[in-house]
Amino acid sequence: MNNPKIFQYIKTECGRLKYERLSKNKSFIGKLRLYWFIVFASLADLNIKN
Repeated sequence: MNNPKIFQYIKTECGRLKYERLSKNKSFIGKLRLYWFIVFASLADLNIKN
């Protein structure tokens, strides 16, 4: 699996799978939803070690 730099912040396996699924949607709403997900997934995974 290709490890994007964002995986330093999104650490759970389910979060990484959802990131990959959301990043495939190139519409405006899809990008907005991806950015929304990145912010909240990063906050939720702050206390998790890599």
